[in-house]
Amino acid sequence: MRALISVWDKEGLDRLATGLAGLGWELVASGGTAAYLEELGVAVTPVEELTEVPELLGGRVKTLHPAVHAGILARRDSDDDVAALGAHEIEPFDLVCVNLYPFSRARAVEMIDVGGPAMLRAAAKNHAFVTAVSSPEQYDAVLEECRAGGVSPATRRRLATEAFAHTAAYDAAIAAWLGDDALPRHLTLAYDRQLDLAYGENPHQRAAYYTQHGSTTHVLAGIEQLHGKPLSYNNLLDLTAARLVLRELDGPACVIVKHGNPAGAAEADTAATAYERALAGDPLSAYGGVVAFDVPLTGPLGERVGEEFVEVLLAPDYDEGALASLERKPSTRILRGGEALDAELAYRGVPGGLLVQERDAAIDEREGMEVVCGEVTDEQWRDLLFAWRICKHVTSNAIVVAKERMTYGIGGGQQSRVDAVRLALDKAKERVHDLRGAVLASDAFFPFADGPGLALEAGVRAIIQPSGSKRDGEVIEAVTRAGAAMIFTGRRHFRH
Repeated sequence: MRALISVWDKEGLDRLATGLAGLGWELVASGGTAAYLEELGVAVTPVEELTEVPELLGGRVKTLHPAVHAGILARRDSDDDVAALGAHEIEPFDLVCVNLYPFSRARAVEMIDVGGPAMLRAAAKNHAFVTAVSSPEQYDAVLEECRAGGVSPATRRRLATEAFAHTAAYDAAIAAWLGDDALPRHLTLAYDRQLDLAYGENPHQRAAYYTQHGSTTHVLAGIEQLHGKPLSYNNLLDLTAARLVLRELDGPACVIVKHGNPAGAAEADTAATAYERALAGDPLSAYGGVVAFDVPLTGPLGERVGEEFVEVLLAPDYDEGALASLERKPSTRILRGGEALDAELAYRGVPGGLLVQERDAAIDEREGMEVVCGEVTDEQWRDLLFAWRICKHVTSNAIVVAKERMTYGIGGGQQSRVDAVRLALDKAKERVHDLRGAVLASDAFFPFADGPGLALEAGVRAIIQPSGSKRDGEVIEAVTRAGAAMIFTGRRHFRH
């Protein structure tokens, strides 16, 4: 039996090589791998002895040779293939172990592996006779089957599938790096499975969490789970929503998300105050939600949060007192950390296809917005920008009523904008919030003056919206008659 080994990552190679050698296998290896095996005291044949050609072009060419690829691709049940090997004195390979240059980390032309993918694809293509090993994680299982008499056809097929997926992901990373079009003609995506989830949105749906190949800014990057049950599909959706809202707020801030939408959010002088105000926005909807902070939690706040039913809790850190209190709830998923999220493309699957767009990630500032009626105080500006940034993350039609950088009422997912206004106001009134002097944000223009009219009657004194309706003049007139103010942002934030 004969194995060809050419690996960048030497992790676990000592076990595989010594294991195969102990079974009487002949080992052939390329430059650096051969030197490593010789240091281990394992008998190895350098590839250049087969090819009778030294490495060329600074290592760019070393395994691209018939002595290598014919030995991988030969079909053992083909008389012609066997005869060709004999005529050219080429010995076949039974196992090919290759892992590739780490392009995803280095991202440079010289880290684009050519020979490695070629050997791996050749072995995977000929999996009826050759075992394609593409990851150190596969070594132990392959060795076990070799010791038991040989790698089974089913395992060779599974390893071939993994090898082709591996090389496809590698090429996708290179194409993405080389390309300069955010929406290319051919979109090649590669994702690695990170977590098996208990189920999807419903118990009858299978689900898993995948991260973009090589990504260091996915939603769980830099996050450590300290306590609680495994994360679920819906947990991850809500955690994503919470993190995207939180990145737009000025801390200390707290966001509570339920069913993909903010249930409450607040900015304050302390994390404790921010939490109480976010919770007060809609305590009923906050039950069983995801709670996210942008500052560490200390003991008293941990004890307070622990009094509520929280599915997932995220903060940069926790002191010992906070953790002790929070861990009394066995099921609460306590998460710590989190890398900054990048403004990558946003994908949504549709039957047989994929909708792709730039993520709506820009954080809108006051500059460029237009006050079209009334006067806006600095305090109102703070509230308006706060409400506007929350509104961006609410399912359309979206309305956010806020005061003193706290959400009073959120209306989302309505087919009618006036119904969204009515829902937000009703929630605020149900919680007995004083709407006098509150502000309102709308993710898109008001087609009629009826929505703003309801808000103005309830006490709202400033409105922020994109504009763009043919009846903008009527809306401005209604706000002016009420003695209130209105801002046009010039930018819409639909979230379907």
